[in-house]
Amino acid sequence: MHFDLPDLRLFVHIGESPSLTQGARRAFLSPAAASARIKALEGQLGTRLLYRDSRGVELTPAGHKLLRHARLILRQADYLKSEFEQYGGDAAGHIRIFANTTAVTEFLPEVLATFLAQRPGVTVDLQERLSRDIVRGVLDSSADMGIIAGPVEAAGLEVIHFSTDRLVLAVPLGHELAAEGAVTLRQTLAFQHIGLHEGSTLLSFLRDHVERLGLSLQLRIQMASFEAVCRMVEAGVGIGIIPESAALRHSRTMQLATVALDEPWAVRERSVLVRELEALPGAVRGLVEALLGR
Repeated sequence: MHFDLPDLRLFVHIGESPSLTQGARRAFLSPAAASARIKALEGQLGTRLLYRDSRGVELTPAGHKLLRHARLILRQADYLKSEFEQYGGDAAGHIRIFANTTAVTEFLPEVLATFLAQRPGVTVDLQERLSRDIVRGVLDSSADMGIIAGPVEAAGLEVIHFSTDRLVLAVPLGHELAAEGAVTLRQTLAFQHIGLHEGSTLLSFLRDHVERLGLSLQLRIQMASFEAVCRMVEAGVGIGIIPESAALRHSRTMQLATVALDEPWAVRERSVLVRELEALPGAVRGLVEALLGR
């Protein structure tokens, strides 16, 4: 049985796309050529890999298994290539990162700006994902590394702690909660909240804790960044739960007050997730070192 890396890469593109046509486009092939290659793969394996209908493609159980193995094989091939570029240094390579909202919007841009400016040969694919998808992505090699906050249950992964942050409540100056030393999540739910966009890890995290209280989160408006949340809070539109690091930074230029959250989950340990640090290409190890030295 013989597999070509281009065929495996094509299968991954199709498996990660809503249709065979879009997967073929990502592989720079015509739909007919892509279909022929997939049929050849199915012939080698003796099983069907895809269901095709008017809505697109769906992987069969065998297709899901091949997708998992193909990702691993391609990732290892990329690692091999990267290791021999610059003799394993961190000056070249491609890094795919799955990270939570705080990482994507707050500290990673600064870290990556310095890291990439010093390494012109490195490229990065940064994607915001939910915590469970970050863990799954690193486990199945969809991502080289993940950045997550809070407790991590990730058997088979290395969890590398690199900083600590906490969630706080941002309120307008003069707000009735501003004078409190600390408040619980339940106390905040009497007021309208400014939240992040749908799909953000922090919004999903807060909704989970609100549901455990048997209550609901009153979202007056949802914004795309912590800066935008703070501007709404400053204007008196509502209150918002954000990382302390973001609150401190934006309070330098905005009229805000911050109140501690009296919740055990408010303190959040930030961690990098990798499959095996020493087996990663030099560029990925270099970025982990940059985060640890931040």
